[in-house]
Amino acid sequence: MSTIVRVRPYRSDDAAATLAVFLDAVTVTAAADYSPEQIAAWARPEERSVADWDAGRRGSNTFVALVDDEVAGFADVDSSGYVDMMFVASRHAGRGVATKLLVALEEEARALGATSLSANVSITARPFFARRGFIVRAEQRPVRAGVELVNFRMVKPLEERPPD
Repeated sequence: MSTIVRVRPYRSDDAAATLAVFLDAVTVTAAADYSPEQIAAWARPEERSVADWDAGRRGSNTFVALVDDEVAGFADVDSSGYVDMMFVASRHAGRGVATKLLVALEEEARALGATSLSANVSITARPFFARRGFIVRAEQRPVRAGVELVNFRMVKPLEERPPD
């Protein structure tokens, strides 16, 4: 049986659930590719409030993916096509959630006039993005809370959609 994933725009009442998805994706899913010190510096749950998280998501053109009315993931895209966040709850990994989110982001980016998508992608997410046409432009080593992480600047050109 295939998973039915619905994608819709973010609402303020999604704040706690999307923050939980972020923390789960970082501390559970990404733990296979990052050290405990790196995970702690990236996640920083003690520094995150639901109110601040909500303000950030509302200001970031965020979309939410739902499975059985449960928030399973979220992602955002700006008018230049930059994807700042794309996270899926570990229990929903491999069920098409990120793919549905990416389709929504591509449509939104095109509507905003972007000609490509770009993202700073984790080691964990790199294979997903590569399978969907993104190419690595650079390996990066950002520092969070004094700890060096590794991610990849990836880009994907957006072909124009033919008219219906």
